[in-house]
Amino acid sequence: MPTDDNAGDGVAGRREPSQIRRTPPRAGAWVTAAALLAAGCGTDTVGQAPEGWGTLRTPAVTVAHPPAFVPQSDAQRSKHNAAAATLTAGGRAVGMITVQLDFTEADSAEEAAIAAEAGIALGSKLQGQREIRVKGPKGEEEARRVDFEFTQQGARIRGVIVAGLDARDTAYAVRIDAAEGRLADGDLKRIIDSITVMKR
Repeated sequence: MPTDDNAGDGVAGRREPSQIRRTPPRAGAWVTAAALLAAGCGTDTVGQAPEGWGTLRTPAVTVAHPPAFVPQSDAQRSKHNAAAATLTAGGRAVGMITVQLDFTEADSAEEAAIAAEAGIALGSKLQGQREIRVKGPKGEEEARRVDFEFTQQGARIRGVIVAGLDARDTAYAVRIDAAEGRLADGDLKRIIDSITVMKR
């Protein structure tokens, strides 16, 4: 199962994209699918979180989290994360949502996603990259979704990264990891649908 390591550096077995900061994206690493994921209309305000949920807020992007995910304090959080929340069971982390900002140089959502993919644990099964839309100050903003799976300490972990450029054309990445059976598909969709690029 996922575990916190180094005071909030993320679930075990994963590398943070910012640990390879400014690494140029690898050309041709992905083929973009034509599918779009509807995420609602964008506004200048934070996206609506489902009732009872919390929100991870950063200057560039916000994302809602289920109430069982507990936000990390500045002291708990990895220096690479602008915001993070952890799901625990039996005293161990079984899920995590993180937000990273300005972790690589990128000129497009696709390049941001390619760089974020470098933080996925070695041996993971990648399921490709596809274009989606997130809320933003000018309506819908282009982003990329990367799905993957890996095994950690005998548990199957499902991961999703949503990456793009913020209002200042700086890369951001929202990552959701959860052990199998710990995060319902409907809640995963609500998390992704809540991602909002903020006006800066």
